[in-house]
Amino acid sequence: MKNSMLKKTIVLTAMLTTGLVSFAQQEEKQPNKTEFSVEIDPATFAFGGYSLHLKIKPKNSEHLLLGIGAYAMDMPNVLVDFNPKNKAKGWDVRLNQGLGFFTEHHFTEVNKKWFIGTQLSIQEYKIENETISGNEKFTNLLTMAYVGYTIKPFKNNIYIKPWAGIGYSSKIAGKNNLGTLKYNVPP
Repeated sequence: MKNSMLKKTIVLTAMLTTGLVSFAQQEEKQPNKTEFSVEIDPATFAFGGYSLHLKIKPKNSEHLLLGIGAYAMDMPNVLVDFNPKNKAKGWDVRLNQGLGFFTEHHFTEVNKKWFIGTQLSIQEYKIENETISGNEKFTNLLTMAYVGYTIKPFKNNIYIKPWAGIGYSSKIAGKNNLGTLKYNVPP
């Protein structure tokens, strides 16, 4: 049992630290000018979804990045089963649509090296279960803090941003049960 939990923890950590990477193309830098960047999260595409984030570095700001993003993905079983109350109960969970607002503080300059950030999102989930026909939807609110590091592997404006975060979510609408089965929405 300890081996199984250790394996899940390693897989989850690997997903959060290496799988959730953002690529972006940024405008060429000009001093004291507002800059925009577009980011995608490859992990969402790997799990049957999508993501698109528009970020802005305000004029005369060397460290602040603000953004808005939309995303969706099928939740991998390891994440569904990470909550023991849902483990091996036949749940199929999709983050149907998320809309988030982001703030990041970059310690050297925007999109270089270490950064910290916050996210506030509203997310709609769709749940299904292999033992019951039909589905239900519920909406939650997510607040999250995260930390990451920006890597620029080329001499252009493309960058990679591995990050990891911890957050709190709360169901605000909808149903999280199918028949007599209840999908536990963890905080």
